Amino acid sequence: MKIHPLKSRLVQVNDNLLQVIDEAIAADAKLQGKLPDNSVLAISSKIISYCQGRLVKKTKSEIQGFSKEEARAEKHALVQQEAELYTDPHSSRYDLMLTIKDSTLAVNAGIDESNANLDGEECFVLWPEKMQGVVNQVWGHLREKHQLQNFGVITTDSRSFPLRWGVVGTTLAYCGFKGLNNHIGQTDLFGREIHMVQVNAAEALGVAATFAMGEVGERTPLALVSELEKVQFVDHEPSAEELKNNKIALEDDAYAPLLLNATWQKGGSWSLNK
Repeated sequence: MKIHPLKSRLVQVNDNLLQVIDEAIAADAKLQGKLPDNSVLAISSKIISYCQGRLVKKTKSEIQGFSKEEARAEKHALVQQEAELYTDPHSSRYDLMLTIKDSTLAVNAGIDESNANLDGEECFVLWPEKMQGVVNQVWGHLREKHQLQNFGVITTDSRSFPLRWGVVGTTLAYCGFKGLNNHIGQTDLFGREIHMVQVNAAEALGVAATFAMGEVGERTPLALVSELEKVQFVDHEPSAEELKNNKIALEDDAYAPLLLNATWQKGGSWSLNK
């Protein structure tokens, strides 16, 4: 597996995402304007948010003379609005909110403050809307433009990992390959039948790509992951059934003893259909 980060211009609010991606591919000396087959393009969720205008200016920052508590309260209110479920920020020693949004356990509903600027002012960057639809659109556009047979697209973000300092990547949506590699029914080295093992290919690609793309000022919000022997490419967008099978209910999760005992509150994006 090889990972090649792609530098882009500085993405502006309401830019055209497909144009940003096309320009980055055309300008890359290694690619010479052509994506290879058997590859997956990773896209940072933040540039999708910029292109969708998903930025909110801060109105109570410390720079504006407000207290730290007032500034935090503004962010907490935004998290409550964006999350499906959330915990009280005062239950965390860091005043952070654990949230569930789009079937993802995240801190503060994925709301970020790094590389976040709107008209020269500090702001919050929210997660993109309709991420699966965006990824499907990018996949279709690039697959046709570059005449690809085996090709995938993912959108990524960073997340913290329990009992470890630091962040790693995660995949929020994918298209063009099977999200799970199912090994149930196979046997291990000693002939023992496998009953539960499924490898999350989409998540693994997100971790690797995010590490190569960077977290600070690299300006490489895209990465091409190639020479993929274990990715099972498909020629269609993931079906509703496939996407559903990649998600797990709280009560069925291995971490259910922790997740079910959290004091969850319903957020602004809560729906019985989630």
